Amino acid sequence: MDYFTIEIGGQAIASFRSENADDAKNFFEAEDFREDLTVLQSKGKPVWDGTTTLTLRKATAEEASEVEHAYEFDDDPERTIDDEFVVFLVPISDITEDRDDEGDDA
Repeated sequence: MDYFTIEIGGQAIASFRSENADDAKNFFEAEDFREDLTVLQSKGKPVWDGTTTLTLRKATAEEASEVEHAYEFDDDPERTIDDEFVVFLVPISDITEDRDDEGDDA
């Protein structure tokens, strides 16, 4: 497995592992993943505005370690080593979860 990092405007925002560079590129270019980046928020703003340049590169040793550490503590018993596993390197919240929580109060 190789480790890769996604940058937005030069800032590392997420790392993941992939079988090879081609698989990593396919994941990176997937429309559903890119859409997720516009829904997920960091510090009250979308992670990605849909226009700022996204780049894919090999992860640093520290970023790869973050992925390994998170995978070790993942509590999903059905997850296998071949499953996609993205570790965000910035604080993340999901705006749809916040809206669902607001609806629960009513």
